[in-house]
Amino acid sequence: DVFGFNALQIGLPRFDFLRANRMPLRCRVAPDGPVRVRADFEQLPILNNCADLVLLPHVLEFSDNPHQVLREVSRILMPDGHVIVSGFNPWSLWGARRFLGADRSEFPWRGQFIALPRLRDWMALLGIEIAGGRMGAYVPPVRSEKWLRRVSFLEAAGDRWWPFAGGVYFLHGIKRVHGTRVITPQ
Repeated sequence: DVFGFNALQIGLPRFDFLRANRMPLRCRVAPDGPVRVRADFEQLPILNNCADLVLLPHVLEFSDNPHQVLREVSRILMPDGHVIVSGFNPWSLWGARRFLGADRSEFPWRGQFIALPRLRDWMALLGIEIAGGRMGAYVPPVRSEKWLRRVSFLEAAGDRWWPFAGGVYFLHGIKRVHGTRVITPQ
């Protein structure tokens, strides 16, 4: 529910995360798939300061250079533009599964999980102020319906008892640009 004119979803083009957004221009960007703009995430062919909203769904974990991806996002965001990043939490049951021997050739285990404090630091260096965040997926990564029913109580208790240990995090940032005022002689 962000006001503006241009919204971009960078990555995961199979899913339209902007479908409920009210901005007139909603565009998915990825190297392949059902997109309007085909581009490398590290070199976006988008003008500076033109995007009001940028979504990064699990892009940083699977990028060879996540710093450059964030720099590009900061470049295309207009002042007071919003960015929403989702990622897998390495300090969770999902991170433990990855560390303890999940098949590294499968999604999501082949990604480089980025810790939330590290991502906050990267965003602060780029002038992106953290406006909010949320954790989710407290249930361990199991495929069996039987096991999902057995551990479903963890999802309800997660926010209350171990809010730092969600398997997935969502971080909302706003690009802040401090204006300058030229002082002219009287």
